[in-house]
Amino acid sequence: TQKLNEAGEMIPRRLHQISQETTINQTHQQTQSSHQKHPNPNLSIPISIQQTGFCPTKSAPSPSNWSHRIRYCISRGDHREALLFYSRTRRTGIYHLGALPLLLKACASLSLLNHGKALHAESVKVGIESGVMVGTSLVDMYGKCGDIVGSRKVFDNVSERNVVTWNAMIGGYMATDDTKSASVLFEQMSTRSAVTWIEMIDGFGRRGDTVTARQLFDQVPLEMRTVVTWTVMVDGYCRNGEMGAAREVFEKMPIRNFFVWSSMISGYCKTGDVQAAKDIFERIPERNLVNWNSIISGLAQNGFFEEALDDFRKMRSEGFEPNEVTMAGVLSACAQLGLLDAGKEIHQMIVHKRIKLNQFLLNGLIDMYGKCGDLSNARLIFEKISNRNDACWNSMISSYAIHGQCQEALELFGKMEQSTEKPNDITFLSVLSACAHGGSVEEGLETFSKIKKHGLTARIKHYGCLIDLLGRAGRIREAYDLIKMMPMKPNDTVWGALLGACRIYSDTDMADRVLEEIGRDSEPGSSYDSQNYVTLSNIYAASDSWERAQRMRTVMLIKGFQKAPGHSSFMLNSPETSFSAAIA
Repeated sequence: TQKLNEAGEMIPRRLHQISQETTINQTHQQTQSSHQKHPNPNLSIPISIQQTGFCPTKSAPSPSNWSHRIRYCISRGDHREALLFYSRTRRTGIYHLGALPLLLKACASLSLLNHGKALHAESVKVGIESGVMVGTSLVDMYGKCGDIVGSRKVFDNVSERNVVTWNAMIGGYMATDDTKSASVLFEQMSTRSAVTWIEMIDGFGRRGDTVTARQLFDQVPLEMRTVVTWTVMVDGYCRNGEMGAAREVFEKMPIRNFFVWSSMISGYCKTGDVQAAKDIFERIPERNLVNWNSIISGLAQNGFFEEALDDFRKMRSEGFEPNEVTMAGVLSACAQLGLLDAGKEIHQMIVHKRIKLNQFLLNGLIDMYGKCGDLSNARLIFEKISNRNDACWNSMISSYAIHGQCQEALELFGKMEQSTEKPNDITFLSVLSACAHGGSVEEGLETFSKIKKHGLTARIKHYGCLIDLLGRAGRIREAYDLIKMMPMKPNDTVWGALLGACRIYSDTDMADRVLEEIGRDSEPGSSYDSQNYVTLSNIYAASDSWERAQRMRTVMLIKGFQKAPGHSSFMLNSPETSFSAAIA
């Protein structure tokens, strides 16, 4: 779910870039080509960029076309290549004023603050840092790299600010959640553009203040209310779960772009209304890959894994080529369904189509192989990743946990503690689960004690795992005492774990006590009753207390409870077949 949420967020993040890219592109359009020699180059590319080995040309380009080459790289999204190309050219002593805004845009896209500062130094040396073209690009670069103080210093030093400069500064404040400073600047502006309104509406919407965002939207002059203005308002409502308001604005839109369709689909999926998301998807007059990614990821997020795979097949039959976002959603569906062969086919497709293996996709591959039981391939991919994030570690640890390989999970957890990436709530949950299934009580208790040391707070799921661990080991009284000491009210999972232990060890006395606790804590007719009466009946039957077992069954009949049928699935060649156990 974490990976899918991260992949799903790529759509609204791209939506946010519309207005910001418009800002910097307006500056680039004003840039005039000029060049001069500079004797002492003082700019170096970071090692991470140098190691890419990119070399656009074997010989130094002429001053007349190198700006064009940089622009071409950036237009394709190859920002690293553009910066490396510039570094090679600067070593020849060539300096080109017109390329600075383009290069600053590349730094902003890659969040290379130090590199941007070096370019800033270049502009200071030739005295152009306060000009509107370079100045605006610097404001934008510092803002997108998170240095809002540096951005404001440049803004204040720009000699003649235009509306693009103001928009860049407002965008920087919004990116750092400083809506107050952004609003002050907004009120001070003598002239506003459509981008100004978009920045403000989108900024407040992203921070959950849809009331202010809507007030601004209603104030937008009609001539400046573009399709992007409508889209950011709809997206603001969608990201905050206000689908009624989002639908109202959406239906009023005079024209719609593919971003707004995807925002509606993602919004409905995040609130669990999959049918509404499907209805919106079916209304799209002309779908593109972003729309397909939204519905596939949304279906997978909500457990409709077979439908996600069906839509993936339909997408391909309509001639669309998948990208990394598509593959992340499909891999998640394969993982949840345990379809190893299908997952391997997806992996082969990724390699064959040369789809970029970003962090989302690598984590998805580890998760798929791990959940499908192919731990060797999961570990192989894990070991090849140089910069592992917490989701990567968690996927591998969880894979060991669900397959009962406790020692491997503990070993990997120890390595994670020694790395730069620190464990989070999900990490501890996976390790505790591994200890419970492996019967490693002391290791589990030690792991639980580390939660606080890492600055985290144990949640009810962590307590549930620890209670399950103690119960499986026969330390039922300790498990019960832990429940009574918990800082939160126990839920059905916690009581169910203890009842499960009572069943294993036929402890009817503790089972009776648990039933009393459940009766006091739960609401009449709640899910506690139906689940736990069945367990209690089985406990009494296992201990030969047939009369008490029958009494539980009678209570269930009187209250109208039904035992949930067992469900299994298997694959005989293909497709998958499932069946449910009959209830007598």
